[in-house]
Amino acid sequence: MQFDFAGPLPLADGRYLARSGDSGNESVLVTHRLAAPAARGRRRRGRSTSAEPEPGILTLTRVTAIRAFAPFADEDEAARWLEARVDGDAIELFVEEGIALLNRALHAQAVTAADPRAPIDLSPAAAERVLIGYGSGEEAADGRFTDARQVDLAPRTASKRRQREDEVRPQERVAAVLRGRERLDASETLLLRARADLDADREREAALQLRVGLEALLAELKGAVADPGHEKDMATLEERRAEVGNAANAALQGELSEEQRRQVKELLGISERVLRRRRVLRG
Repeated sequence: MQFDFAGPLPLADGRYLARSGDSGNESVLVTHRLAAPAARGRRRRGRSTSAEPEPGILTLTRVTAIRAFAPFADEDEAARWLEARVDGDAIELFVEEGIALLNRALHAQAVTAADPRAPIDLSPAAAERVLIGYGSGEEAADGRFTDARQVDLAPRTASKRRQREDEVRPQERVAAVLRGRERLDASETLLLRARADLDADREREAALQLRVGLEALLAELKGAVADPGHEKDMATLEERRAEVGNAANAALQGELSEEQRRQVKELLGISERVLRRRRVLRG
C-alpha cells in the first residue's frame, strides 16, 4: 500500500523494517518526501508580499507499506492478485494494515522524541492518494511499483444526503464550541484517546485511558438526557466500573488477559454510545 500525504511527517526519509509481535512476519515501511521547498536562510525581519500571494510549493510525503512476508511466486501471480483485490471488499483490510504500520512508526517517533504534539495516528482518508500494487524487491524498497491501482476510499453505501449530514453535524458543533455556546467534556477527549489506542492495538494504554475517561463520563453525563437507554447504559457502566479498574491495574504490570481485552472493548463501546446518544438527542 502507498499513501501520499500533504505536508511533512516527523519520520525521517528511509526504510524501516518491522516485525509482527504474534507471527513474526516482516514488513517494510518506506518514507520519502517529494517536492519539498528549498531551505532558506533565517530572516530577522518579515518581507512584504502581495495581498493574494501564490501558494508555495507543497511538501508531499510518500509512505509505502510493503508485505515482505508474502512474496509472489512470479509476476503473473502478482497481477492476478492485484486484479482480484482492486474491486473486492478485502481492499479495506489492506488499507488498514498499511496505515497501521505507519501509525506504529509515528507512535514510536513521538514517544522517543518526547514530542506531545507529533501525530501518532493518521487516517487513510487524510491521504491525497492511496495505491495498491506490487513490484520487485528493489522497486518496492524505493517506493515504486511494477503495476498499481488507485484505491477509492469514498463510502460505498452511504447516500449523498447522509454523507452531507455527517459532515454538517460536527461542523455545527465546532462553531458552537468556538463561540462559547457549548463546551467539550473531558470524557470526550479521554475516550477518544482510548479509542485511538485500542484501534492501534495499544491495549495497555487504552485500558488506562478508559479508566479515567469512564470516571469522567459518569460524573459529567449523569442525568444529561432524559432517556431510558441513557439511564440503562449509565447504570451498566457504574456496575462494571470495577472491571475497567482491574484492567487498568493489570496494564500497569503487563499485558491484559483475553477477558480484560474483551471488557475494555465492550465498555468503551458502551461509553461511546452514551456520548453519541447525547449528541443526537440534543440535536
